[in-house]
Amino acid sequence: MGERRGRLIALEGIDASGKATQTALLAQRAEAAGLRVRTISFPRYGEGFFAEMVERYLRGEFARRAGDVSPYLAALPYACDRWQAAPVLREWLSEGHVVVCNRYVAANLAHQGSKLASPAERREFFGWDLRLEHEVFGLPRPDLQVLLEVPTDVAVALRRERDVREGRQEGHDIHEADLAYLQATAEAYRQVAAETPGLWAVVQCAGGGRMLPPERINEALWDEARGVLYNKEQSTAGSEDDACDG
Repeated sequence: MGERRGRLIALEGIDASGKATQTALLAQRAEAAGLRVRTISFPRYGEGFFAEMVERYLRGEFARRAGDVSPYLAALPYACDRWQAAPVLREWLSEGHVVVCNRYVAANLAHQGSKLASPAERREFFGWDLRLEHEVFGLPRPDLQVLLEVPTDVAVALRRERDVREGRQEGHDIHEADLAYLQATAEAYRQVAAETPGLWAVVQCAGGGRMLPPERINEALWDEARGVLYNKEQSTAGSEDDACDG
């Protein structure tokens, strides 16, 4: 395994929180600053062997409701998809790239942990999944995880607009079809950010009942990210990592 010289930043949040948009904007900002950047979205729909299983799960082939599938079982195809991509992630990091992930390990913690009723049960699941993905599968640990915080009512309105714009049926997968599940996932994400290891930042993406402009959100995101990109003391990935090669 090569020496790690890059940085891994994971953008997290409930559906319609703007992760894809902010992934692209953060990558553009880092490239403009002279850094070498790679982006990746999980699950890797249309690419990974295990991403097909995720799609089948979301289509409701294994259960009609998300809560009907054990979080421990449902977490596996998502984790395996990242495991399949791990060699590429390690290669990018060893080459000194900034790797921006649209969803990463914390997405499993929140989306699947939200199925559990109590914070204690979720905490136990968090520990299990972190061991699975980082210790058993050897996935690189993120240097920074950013929670894009959006109220659920704003996210639901945005999701409906997106579905109409893209001609998709509302609630086309078993996660998106369940409002209670979305609300539980938002709560679980807050617990993940507060209680799991690693450097976390929370960026508020809405105000006055509506989404803030993407550029304004990205300013706040860049303020959080640049400390990790340029200051090795703030990195959680490794003790002797150098700042990203530009």
